[in-house]
Amino acid sequence: MDVETVSPQEVPEGAHLIDVREQSEWDAGHAPAAQHLPASSLLENLEQLPEDDAALYIVCRTGGRSFQVSQWLNANGFEAINVGGGMDQWFESGLPIEADGDGEAFIL
Repeated sequence: MDVETVSPQEVPEGAHLIDVREQSEWDAGHAPAAQHLPASSLLENLEQLPEDDAALYIVCRTGGRSFQVSQWLNANGFEAINVGGGMDQWFESGLPIEADGDGEAFIL
């Protein structure tokens, strides 16, 4: 199944951005408006996804996990778009990042 993929710069402002990385990756740096739902626990937390019909933009570190999650979500009735290059490309593009903790944001 094909999955629509956009670059981090193409994610619309105000989009539902879902970060599927693990907790330590999230803590190191994430997009300020992202919602954290790790891929490893997504199935048991589907109720946390936004309930409107807007597209979900799925991001991970480099784009592999987010592609798989997007593929699964699309096959199960959601509209999911993969953010290619993930948070690595997000960071390299100079897009805003915040970290949970005392240090400066960085990507693992």
